[in-house]
Amino acid sequence: MRHLFATLFALTSAAGPVAADLDRVVDAHILPGYAAFADTTATLARAAADGCDPDPLRAEWNAAFDAWMAVSHLRFGPVEEQGRSVIIAFWPDDKGMTPRSLARLVADRDPVVGDPEEFKEVSVAARGLFALEFLLYDPQFQPQDPYTCDLIRMATRDLAEIAAVVSEDWHGGFADTLRGAGAPGNAVYLSENEGLQVLFTNLVAGLEFTANERLGRPLGSFDRPRPNRAEARRSARSLRNVTLSVQALQQLVDTLVDVPLPETDAAFDGAAWAAAALDDPSFAGVSDPGDRLKVEILQQSIKAIEVAVLAEVGPALGVSKGFNAGDGD
Repeated sequence: MRHLFATLFALTSAAGPVAADLDRVVDAHILPGYAAFADTTATLARAAADGCDPDPLRAEWNAAFDAWMAVSHLRFGPVEEQGRSVIIAFWPDDKGMTPRSLARLVADRDPVVGDPEEFKEVSVAARGLFALEFLLYDPQFQPQDPYTCDLIRMATRDLAEIAAVVSEDWHGGFADTLRGAGAPGNAVYLSENEGLQVLFTNLVAGLEFTANERLGRPLGSFDRPRPNRAEARRSARSLRNVTLSVQALQQLVDTLVDVPLPETDAAFDGAAWAAAALDDPSFAGVSDPGDRLKVEILQQSIKAIEVAVLAEVGPALGVSKGFNAGDGD
């Protein structure tokens, strides 16, 4: 539909925002994304309640992780309350807190796994998707062990409850808060521009996180690559996370802006090509010069998306990059 707005874009791009649709972003991107995450985590929790055979649980866990990748860039609203996004995805974990926290629970046979409310008080490193990755994929942990199985069941239940609350809060009120940016009485977004600003900021931050963390961490330096720092390497979904994240960010652009974005579209296509050229699901090959080059090309292609987004999408919306929850102090 973008070509229908070509004339409008040409006439107004220099003057300010054009063809931005907060309703479309909420209805086509945010609400279905969080609903899918809630559904898949609920399915995972039910599967764990039925048993701890790793194979079916891994399939359901991967489905939940896929759903998370569709919304992981949205670092505002209900998902940021009570630190929920950090609980869902505690990564990077530079100090190895996740395996240590889990090992301590297992070694102590901590009864916290029998009380959902007490489990909410355990370290965030022992909760969420990455804790479950260790429990389901790392040989240090044995799902068939009765205590470890109970831990898996509690962790999946805890994750499903968080996902359900986030989805419910979006459907139950925060969606209207974002839709109504600038409306009388809206104390969160005092203008429509503020609603557009938060979405644009999260778009740029999502691209930066994928380039700098998901790819930059395993790349390390040429002399000192760090393949063991790749996100979700135990489940061999490091590349998949990059691909799904970029796809989700492209969908955000497509639902947010309805004008021609030739540079942005071309940059997204370039990243898709670079990802498809890689046959290294966990980035284990970054120590090999030839394989490393392909990962570097993918990283550069995602950085090129950011450049295009800043040049085209920001001016189209009349906003620039701001701060986000992932920026730190």
